[in-house]
Amino acid sequence: MKTMEHRQHPRFPVQFRSSFSSANIVSGDGNLGDLSIRGCRVFSLIDVKVGTALQLRIEVSSGEPPIQVSQAVVRWSRGGSFGLEFMTLTPDEWARLQHVVKELELEPYQRDTQEQSV
Repeated sequence: MKTMEHRQHPRFPVQFRSSFSSANIVSGDGNLGDLSIRGCRVFSLIDVKVGTALQLRIEVSSGEPPIQVSQAVVRWSRGGSFGLEFMTLTPDEWARLQHVVKELELEPYQRDTQEQSV
């Protein structure tokens, strides 16, 4: 029996565009809601099944190419959103993701106002 896991890494509220795909199973676009160094929440109208492995592209800013996550696994799915755990990134993409999360740690986000607008 699986118990509720405590998050090991802080999640930050973001509003990044994203797209995802899985070999002949599912593909679509979504908006990244929460981002951590190990995963994210994607808001999307596309129904994805728990356990599906996806490729994910995160559009952090318009001035640079999206961060490519080679493999992310769907850990939960409900009500128009799903949670992904990042499994495989190239060293360059890993460094870019770490940089983005580090920048988010430095910015003064207010979770209460973010959650109320969702």
